[in-house]
Amino acid sequence: MHRLLTDVLWIVVVVLGGSLGCAQVTAHAPSSPKASLNPNRTLQVLVTYHSLSGHTEQMAKSVQEGAQSVDGTRVLLKKVGQVKADDLFASDAIVVGSPVYWSNMSGEVKTFFDRWQFEFGVFPEFKMRNKVGAAFATGGQVSSGKEVTMLTIVAAMLGNQMIVVSDGGAFGASATTEGDSPGIDEHERAAARALGKRVAEVAGMVKRGMSP
Repeated sequence: MHRLLTDVLWIVVVVLGGSLGCAQVTAHAPSSPKASLNPNRTLQVLVTYHSLSGHTEQMAKSVQEGAQSVDGTRVLLKKVGQVKADDLFASDAIVVGSPVYWSNMSGEVKTFFDRWQFEFGVFPEFKMRNKVGAAFATGGQVSSGKEVTMLTIVAAMLGNQMIVVSDGGAFGASATTEGDSPGIDEHERAAARALGKRVAEVAGMVKRGMSP
């Protein structure tokens, strides 16, 4: 009789334990959809540029189109002299464009980067750290220094501990605007759109990865 009672009690414990285990699984199940909320968070991309002839501005607008093609992305398009500190810090990614001046970025774009420290105060806290950055350039000739110009832009971003990406070319998107290739053609616009799209995609991945 004693053994029978012991066996019955053991069966009850096993059944109740299994039921409690199921209840615990059910209680935790609703937490999984929370992860799907992050991809819908708004992303801001700042596309900023200097343009005297209008060619770099055309490329900037194509970069804007590419970034806007990614769901949940808001693009702020401004000339470098119009960018405020709040624009910079509120953006998850920054794409900077410049014409080629003596195989380098224009003075206006260099001044823009100088303002990061002297006006916006990005250092010593490295306030641009882990934001995504990219570059684009326009130059009159095929071998006019477009890659060097983009590398100088990228170097400024790396110095601020940003995450640099490229598309549309090895160092970013570029366009030749004189000689046999006057103005901005559709191939060059497509390269700029590809750059904008990649920047928004990578910035989205970084932002999701850093979300709690």
